[in-house]
Amino acid sequence: MIKVYGSRHCPDCINFEHNLNKNGLEFEFVDINENMPNLKAFLNMRDNNPAFEKTIKYGYVGIPAIVYEDGSVDLHWKNYLEDKGITIEYVAGEQQACSIDGKGC
Repeated sequence: MIKVYGSRHCPDCINFEHNLNKNGLEFEFVDINENMPNLKAFLNMRDNNPAFEKTIKYGYVGIPAIVYEDGSVDLHWKNYLEDKGITIEYVAGEQQACSIDGKGC
């Protein structure tokens, strides 16, 4: 089962979670805004995992972040769904998630 770090304030996370639920895919959603331990767990992973290098460089948060059972991290939620043959349904718009500079919101 995958673990998804995200936020219910993030358009990409909302869309990803919706499509996972709609298609009956099993996952654990960890909302980084829900409490401090969730945020700290995400930041520790993000700050120490090379999968986030470009994300950090360009000022993105790095969510939704998919963590596989083997611990590997994938930041490409659309590819994850498309690889499973799922046509993505957008419930929070097709915009990109927010970056630190406010672009893409």
